[in-house]
Amino acid sequence: MTSPYHPPVKRSVEIAGHKTSISLEPLYWALLKQAAESEGLPLNALVARIDAERIASPTPPGLATAVRLWLVAWLARRLA
Repeated sequence: MTSPYHPPVKRSVEIAGHKTSISLEPLYWALLKQAAESEGLPLNALVARIDAERIASPTPPGLATAVRLWLVAWLARRLA
């Protein structure tokens, strides 16, 4: 990745047995891969976990927003 200012890239993921697509900037895809490795999970499993947490929240955001927010919180925990 040469620049963090890249438009979103759409990729397919599988959640609970069905495919869906998420559009995230390459920086977020790289962080999501790093987080999945750190958590010892396949990327699809981490996205499924984030999706379950998102759905359980009082005001669930869209999946891409939930992934971005989860990643920011994950980074903040690592930096604390």
